[in-house]
Amino acid sequence: MSAMLTELSSAWAATSNIEVIAVAFGLLYIIFAAKENIWCWPAGFVGTGTSIYLFWDGSLYMESALNVYYLAMAIVGWWQWQYGSREKSTLEIRSLLVKEHVSIILLIAVLTLISGYLLSDNTDAVLPYLDSFTTWSAVITTWMVARKILENWLYWIVINSASIYLYIDRGFLLYAVLFALYVVIAIFGYRQWRYNYRYAKSSAKQMV
Repeated sequence: MSAMLTELSSAWAATSNIEVIAVAFGLLYIIFAAKENIWCWPAGFVGTGTSIYLFWDGSLYMESALNVYYLAMAIVGWWQWQYGSREKSTLEIRSLLVKEHVSIILLIAVLTLISGYLLSDNTDAVLPYLDSFTTWSAVITTWMVARKILENWLYWIVINSASIYLYIDRGFLLYAVLFALYVVIAIFGYRQWRYNYRYAKSSAKQMV
């Protein structure tokens, strides 16, 4: 136990200020998102903006590129949640069909294999296939969040669990802790969104 505490203390001492900022705003993002609060997107914008340099410096090139995408999606998500419905009004939660999820999973697998191979063959990227998997999965799942797809939280549970190992391997302790929290919050987020989704459907039926 004392050895573990010493290791954690050393890792905390080596943690940069930029990682602390990124982690703090990343945590705010997912808490707001789980509550279906639109302020998740400004929090995400700040958190991802500070993460771009952090991951590039750690040779996680796909993760760095992913945060550039997150930066853009923070703007897209803000707009979608306000005006993304057909009536140009607040977007409602919806669920995808099983065949749509199968297509998404196959797409993630293909993209992971292609970029993992290219990274391993042409760069000094660390854990290229795992890095590629978490990146492409997150790219697609972030779009699902922006469109308020209910099952996005199930995808995040898998993605965040894989990311924990990735960040521990690169010495990003705070990020590993953050993503462990993400797994817990993703479970809460799914339960909350599912409740909101069912409540909205029930209310719509009563109005007919």
